[in-house]
Amino acid sequence: MHVNEAIKLRRSIKHYDPKHVMSKEEIHTLLSNAVLSPTAFNIQNWRFVVVTDKALRQKIREVSWGQAQVEESSILIVLVADLMAWNKEPSRYWKDAPKPVQDYLVPAIQEYYNDKPGVQRDEAMRSCGMAAMNLMLTAKSMGYDTCPMDGFDFDKVSKLLNLPNDHTPAMFVCVGKGIKEAMPRGGQLPLDEVVIQNQFK
Repeated sequence: MHVNEAIKLRRSIKHYDPKHVMSKEEIHTLLSNAVLSPTAFNIQNWRFVVVTDKALRQKIREVSWGQAQVEESSILIVLVADLMAWNKEPSRYWKDAPKPVQDYLVPAIQEYYNDKPGVQRDEAMRSCGMAAMNLMLTAKSMGYDTCPMDGFDFDKVSKLLNLPNDHTPAMFVCVGKGIKEAMPRGGQLPLDEVVIQNQFK
């Protein structure tokens, strides 16, 4: 599927075939494309918790306002932000780069993030958002539907997933075989309202 077609056809689907099982190969393809999404300084500050355990899915649904797609989609991927990825052996993010590049970028990571919790969080959330789009477009190209979500209790999900203290959920992406089409689009704003040429006036 051409990327333009995937963008136009991708919709947030709420109803899934709960009996459909994705293969390990399909899930591997999804995640392999997700990790090709960009991150600042290549710190790869996303983590992907793939939840397939039925009992755990049910518990997560309970703290997600009972939304059916959490439990009925083939897989639930919780995108988690590692807020301290920048400080975890940062040299490994540039291990294959030429030495002059390593010598410049690795110290720059520390300078950019150290003692800046707002920057750490903002960057991680942006990274998870971009990875989520890679997931959703890849899924669409494979014939699957998706639903991005932030309608859940973040603290309770953190506990259910046993997240480390320096990790926080960013969003869910449910993936599976949709059984009910999305409602017609609610109404896109015109480009001339959302695209600004050079500066606001």
